[in-house]
Amino acid sequence: MTQQAVSSHPISDVLQTAQGRGHRDDPVLAGTGGPAGNALLTAWLGLLLLALFLAELVTLLNVKGWISWHIGLGLLLIPPALAKTASTGWRILRYYAGAEPYVRAGPPPLLLRLLGPLVIGGTLAVLGTGVLLIALGPTSGRQTWFSLLGFGVSPLTLHQASFIVWAVATGLHVLARLVPAFQRITSSAGPGLPGRSMRGLALLVTVAVAAVLTLVVLAYSSSWTNGNLRDHQGHRGTSQGPGG
Repeated sequence: MTQQAVSSHPISDVLQTAQGRGHRDDPVLAGTGGPAGNALLTAWLGLLLLALFLAELVTLLNVKGWISWHIGLGLLLIPPALAKTASTGWRILRYYAGAEPYVRAGPPPLLLRLLGPLVIGGTLAVLGTGVLLIALGPTSGRQTWFSLLGFGVSPLTLHQASFIVWAVATGLHVLARLVPAFQRITSSAGPGLPGRSMRGLALLVTVAVAAVLTLVVLAYSSSWTNGNLRDHQGHRGTSQGPGG
């Protein structure tokens, strides 16, 4: 079923997409694969991110005890998140710039387009505030920067708030995109799609950069990982590290 054939009702469009019945027919171009190649790369990056995020969520069961894993997985997430944002942003840019293959493929359902900025913003915010917490250390990371509605807001508070936004938006996004992503990856056209080596290289570089970044930054995060996560009297949530 093509995007044009999908119901004009926003909720129905999303439900059909989530069930794998409302996907776009992406044109295939020589070289990079065009919209079809972009969609396949985005699907692979999305599944990589999902696996890492699920592992990161497990560390929330005991952030204090698993702080090294929590920080390490958070750092591993940054390059794939940026790569997926770039691949999605490229498609958006080409569509609104009037590139014929991307215009012919059409946009995603309206509700997913509205959800997209929250997914991207929430992801970048939770990862960015996590890096900020690593740089500041446990003590400065818990210091109040300003008050909002009578509540003190610290870098840790911002990280936790951005996590909530990310969790809700990304959870809805995953529900709508998981089945289509698996369909894209397992489709018979996938292996023979032009640009396979470029997509493979992009994934390889993303994973390599993530590994190097994690090893380098972990070496400078000893203030969080050396057992200094002490509870401060009257400070709620101080046993938590740079995570939810």
